[in-house]
Amino acid sequence: MKKISTILLLLLTTSIFSQSPWTKEKGDLFINFSYTTISDYNELFGDPDYNTERNITDRTYQIYGEYGFTNKTSLVFSVPLKSIKTGEASNLLTGFANTQSGTETTFGNIQLGLKHQFYNNGWVLTGQLLSEINTSSYDDATGIRTGYDAFTFTPQFLAGKSFGKTFLQTHIGADLRTNNYSSNFKIGGEFGGKITQNIWLIGYIDVVKSFENGDVNIPTNNMLTGLYVNDQEYGAYGLKGILQLCDLGLTVGFGNAFFGNNVAKQTAFSIGIFNTF
Repeated sequence: MKKISTILLLLLTTSIFSQSPWTKEKGDLFINFSYTTISDYNELFGDPDYNTERNITDRTYQIYGEYGFTNKTSLVFSVPLKSIKTGEASNLLTGFANTQSGTETTFGNIQLGLKHQFYNNGWVLTGQLLSEINTSSYDDATGIRTGYDAFTFTPQFLAGKSFGKTFLQTHIGADLRTNNYSSNFKIGGEFGGKITQNIWLIGYIDVVKSFENGDVNIPTNNMLTGLYVNDQEYGAYGLKGILQLCDLGLTVGFGNAFFGNNVAKQTAFSIGIFNTF
C-alpha cells in the first residue's frame, strides 16, 4: 500500500495543485522537484483567440512536498520559482510595441495546506484546503507577471480507488481569490496503471471554469502578455509517466488544452525527480 500511495502522490508533477486523496504515513516526508516549460508561444485561447505582443517562454522550477502529521493528515507545500522570458516583438509590431523584451526569475505563488483522509475502505475519501500566498511579482516594462496578485484559498473533495495494478481518482473544488480576481470552479480525474515492473502510465483531464465575479484592474502591459490575468479557464488533458526505483524515481509528462480563455495555446512539458524519506 505504501508503494501505491507514493505513486499516486506523484500525479501532481505536471500541475501546481495536489489532487491525490492518499495521505502520507506518519513521519514520512515526500519531496518532488520538477521542471515545467511552455516554450515560445504567442497565441492565447479567447473568444476569439488572440496573440500576445511578444513570444513568451514560461519555465517553472518547483519543489513540492507532503509530510505526514498522522496516517490520515498531511501537510502540503509547494514553492515555485518562475523564469519567464519575453522575446522580440513581431515584425508587424516592431517600433510600436508597448512592452520590452526581457526575463524575470522570481517566486510564483507559494502554497501551503492540509489534507485529511476521512474514509479508507475500498474508496479513499479526503478533504483538502490549500492556500496560495501572494508572493509573486510583476514587471511593467516587460508585462511579466509570475503569479496572481492575490491570496487564493482552495477547498477540495478528493476520491480515489486502487484496483491492484490500476487506479482511479477524482477531485472537485474551487479557487477562491482575493483582490477582486474572479474565483473559479474546478473538476477533474485521472486513471492509470502499471505497464511494466517499474513504469506507470497515467492519463488525466482537468477543467477550470471562471465564475466571472471579479473586476480586478489588470495593467495594459500585463494584458499584452496574458500572464496570470483575470478569468483564466481551460479544459486540459495529458499523459504522465513514472519510473519507480524504490523510494527514488523519475517522472515525465505533457499537457494540452481542448478549450480555454486567457491561457496559452501550447503544450506544457514536465520532468521531475522524487524521493520519500
